[in-house]
Amino acid sequence: MVIVVQRVLQASVTVEGRNVGEIGHGLLLLVGIANGDSVNQSESLANRIRKLRVFEDTEGKMGLDVIDAKGAILAVSQFTLLADFSKGNRPSFHHAAKPAEARPVFDALVEALQRETSMVIETGEFGADMKVALVNDGPVTFVLEG
Repeated sequence: MVIVVQRVLQASVTVEGRNVGEIGHGLLLLVGIANGDSVNQSESLANRIRKLRVFEDTEGKMGLDVIDAKGAILAVSQFTLLADFSKGNRPSFHHAAKPAEARPVFDALVEALQRETSMVIETGEFGADMKVALVNDGPVTFVLEG
């Protein structure tokens, strides 16, 4: 699993002109699920994401996690993170899990993020052609793999 984590001032997802997810200050997660990824990985990564200290504290250092910063999370599935360009200029997605396998892993990530917190968790629409808009804060962007 590959997750691009972006600290944002705001982020939203639309599908066919309708807003399906929107947050203010928080984290935008672009989630790529690979063949063989499991619900256990979702649990582990959700725990890591909740604890990432990437928001500024009173000293201007990255000392707060998303909960302490009173942020929200927008999670968007993105199989293109698993693109393979090893055979040329056209991407192959053979490393990406098929939708029927990826959906439960993505859902488990979202459920794990929601567990034990009152934080707002929004999502895109799994498998849809989505338009993602964001204002990256910093910019601060990290890649998590697990």
